[in-house]
Amino acid sequence: MDRRKALKNMGLSLGYVVATPTLIGIVQSCKEEKVLEWTPDFFSKDEGAVLTKLVDIILPKTDTPSASEVQVNIFIDRFADQVMEAEQQDFVKMSMGKFLDKALKDSGKEKIADLTSEDLEPVLASALKVTKEDRVKYYETIDSYKEAVAEGEAAQMDDNVAHFAFADNLRGLTIWGYKASEYVGEEVLAYLPVPGEYISCGNLQELTSGKAWSL
Repeated sequence: MDRRKALKNMGLSLGYVVATPTLIGIVQSCKEEKVLEWTPDFFSKDEGAVLTKLVDIILPKTDTPSASEVQVNIFIDRFADQVMEAEQQDFVKMSMGKFLDKALKDSGKEKIADLTSEDLEPVLASALKVTKEDRVKYYETIDSYKEAVAEGEAAQMDDNVAHFAFADNLRGLTIWGYKASEYVGEEVLAYLPVPGEYISCGNLQELTSGKAWSL
């Protein structure tokens, strides 16, 4: 599938509140960040390096920039640090830890810093390759885990579920961060900096050539 076309038509359905001063500030700060000088705020340095590789596996460079080229990795790190609640942060750390343990085991490597894109890609693909039935079961398991944690109970999560939870959440955040970037907002999605005539009911194909509106 042509990624440019997919992004043009993709709706935002990730369940996050978008138009907040905090989020706008995060997007702006990512734009101003010098990538070579980036130090993660939420993730460790090695986790940040892995995050950069993973977002580029999800959205590699094609006719549009890769995810890291529009600072999606920085966006996710700052979103986790500044917006996520403590319980969400703990869940991300837990699920990412299990995901990386799997990558280390499969690659035969001992250090996260040594993981390459080639090591990470099959783990990511496997984590996301689940049936509709398993997806429903996994979400139920994730909800039960979060409820137990919220009530102060001891909770454990099956490794396969944790791998899926991390990969699925990362994919959603990567797409969201990509769409929120200035380049994609102005060059890929339908962009209208100065609102014009209000049309209450119209054909999307005629109005924007089928593109979703820029956020």
